[in-house]
Amino acid sequence: MRIDIISAVPELLDSPLSGSIVGRAVKKGLVEIHVHNLRKYGIGPRRNVDDYSYGGDAGMVLMVEPVYRMIEELKSEREYDEVIYMSPDGEVLKQGISNELSLKENLIILCGHYKGIDHRIREHLVTREISVGDYVVSGGELPAALLADSIVRLIPGALTDETSALSDSFQDSLLSPPVYTRPAEFRGWKVPDVLLSGDPKKIRAWQDEEALKRTEMLRPELLK
Repeated sequence: MRIDIISAVPELLDSPLSGSIVGRAVKKGLVEIHVHNLRKYGIGPRRNVDDYSYGGDAGMVLMVEPVYRMIEELKSEREYDEVIYMSPDGEVLKQGISNELSLKENLIILCGHYKGIDHRIREHLVTREISVGDYVVSGGELPAALLADSIVRLIPGALTDETSALSDSFQDSLLSPPVYTRPAEFRGWKVPDVLLSGDPKKIRAWQDEEALKRTEMLRPELLK
């Protein structure tokens, strides 16, 4: 898989994409992640990528030309399954979307910044818009890192134990059950006996029951 991320401030993506599971997946050759500086195609001697919006609204808007030229350059080298724009108005990211995108070969993720991007980009170049929630952050870089992480961890070989992802929250529309590790008792706080029983059937039944309880208590809308 290859993920190309386009950003006006690419340095924001250095750390999130270089460590932990994503970083290891890159080193193993399971995924290529390339972050592209939009200013490569900036306008004029200062490589400007934004300008004031028509209509007089406050805030700077990413211009259409630099984004168009960057995407055209990438498309000239390979075909892309999706050109994704990280936007607060997009479809809210859910596990099913990450599952779907993890099966693709080539993705472009476009990060907005400042007030957003010229709407013509969304009309003519973007194939999908994804939001990480009903709130606004300074740019699409951190949401893009979240999306990339949620995708990469599903690629076979990215996790040490590939079955681990199958028990994550939301994979079966339920929250995950509680998890524990050593010691079995700390300050009088004990790990549930069933988890120490060594009986896989009892453990699985307990996990299913706890997942349902937690979902009913914390996210009852998921059960609908």
